[in-house]
Amino acid sequence: MKREDYISWDEYFTGIAMLSGMRSKDPSTQVGACIVDSNNRILSMGYNGFPNGCSDDLFPWAREGSELETKYPFVAHSELNAILNYRGGNLEGSKLYVTLFPCNECAKAIIQAGIKEVIYDSNKYEGTPSVVASMRMFDAAGVKYHQYKRSGRTITMEL
Repeated sequence: MKREDYISWDEYFTGIAMLSGMRSKDPSTQVGACIVDSNNRILSMGYNGFPNGCSDDLFPWAREGSELETKYPFVAHSELNAILNYRGGNLEGSKLYVTLFPCNECAKAIIQAGIKEVIYDSNKYEGTPSVVASMRMFDAAGVKYHQYKRSGRTITMEL
C-alpha cells in the first residue's frame, strides 16, 4: 500500500522555489522561482542576484542611498533569471512558482515568455503600483495567478 503523506505538486514546486531563493546572496530579500511544464517537469529555476560576471562583492546590496549605490539597478529578479536560464525552446503554457509576487517588469517577461499561470507564496508588496500593474497586465494577457495555500506541514531536510 502506498504512503498517503507525500507532498503535493504545489508543495514540491513551491519548496523548490524556496530552496532556490536560498542561493540568493541578497541580505534582505531572497526570492526563488521554478518553472514547470504541463507534465509537472521542472524546466528552469532562478533566484535574485547580479548578472553573470558582476561580482557579488563589488556591486552594492544596499536598499537605500543614491540609486547607483543600491542593488536596484543591478539585481536580476528570480523570475527573469528562471526565464533566461531556460535553454529548451519556449515556455509557452508553463507555470511559474515564485516566492514573491512578480513586479511589473517581471510580469512583462512572464507574459512575453508565454507562461500561463503564476503561483506565488508571498505578496508583501500588495497594493503597490508595481503589483497593481502586474495584476492588470496578467488579467489582460490571460495569465492566471493565485497564492500558494500553505498546508502547515513542516518539511525538513538534513544536508
